[in-house]
Amino acid sequence: MLKHLLTIAGSDSSGGAGIQADLKTFAAHGTFGMSVITAVTAQNTCGVTKVQDIDCDVVQAQIEAVFDDVRVDAVKIGMVSRPEIIKTIATCLRKYAPKIIVVDPVMISKSGYPLLAPEACATLISELLPLATLLTPNLPEAEAISGMHVTKKEEMRPVAEKIISLGAKAVLVKGGHLSDTADDLLFDGEKEIWFAGERIDTKNTHGTGCTLSSSLAANLAKGLTLEEAVAASKAYVTEAIRYGIPLGSGCGPTHHFVDLYRKAGILE
Repeated sequence: MLKHLLTIAGSDSSGGAGIQADLKTFAAHGTFGMSVITAVTAQNTCGVTKVQDIDCDVVQAQIEAVFDDVRVDAVKIGMVSRPEIIKTIATCLRKYAPKIIVVDPVMISKSGYPLLAPEACATLISELLPLATLLTPNLPEAEAISGMHVTKKEEMRPVAEKIISLGAKAVLVKGGHLSDTADDLLFDGEKEIWFAGERIDTKNTHGTGCTLSSSLAANLAKGLTLEEAVAASKAYVTEAIRYGIPLGSGCGPTHHFVDLYRKAGILE
């Protein structure tokens, strides 16, 4: 059965992250992607220059339009910048109760542009964490959510425990910001599973977090366990980074269709 995936996130005009990355990832996993746009961003490979949030009633109408007509097998939540938008999304998701919700707590763009208002962090914690099947923070995001400092691998477990105590069913703490390793920790409140991270020498990593969380949502919707989904999604993202596209003059995007391009003879 074809799985239906919904992304609730911001739009990236350069196509490498946000809604655009999510839909490409859903397609690459053989699922059907749908979208609810929470914000329109003006950005390219060099950074974000402008953000326009979508009115809450329009966000709500988009969510209702999808759920009232189409079966939704999993939801991925990305950029949700204001408390009012977060509350609107949470209210709708409590109403429709999708079985799988992957939350990527997008806070700051790769270029340093703030994508989550400071006052919205507490709302994200109180409203979305209790709904999350899986939360996927990088280390700075994990620090902001937990209120704990983390710079070493051994400090990731206590941070994961804190995040679970805030309501998330499971958390994948991404270790890409560690200095000595890039290992990720999956924790569900009981079981601790580590995934070795490979560092690839490239600047073309725009949209990595969006791509990983969307891949996780797709793999979970297809019936993989959390552990299986993380392993498969990390493998997918690693290849996407390895073949990152040198687009523009800044950080190019990851390559969402490596397998398709190989079959077409475009990639070796």
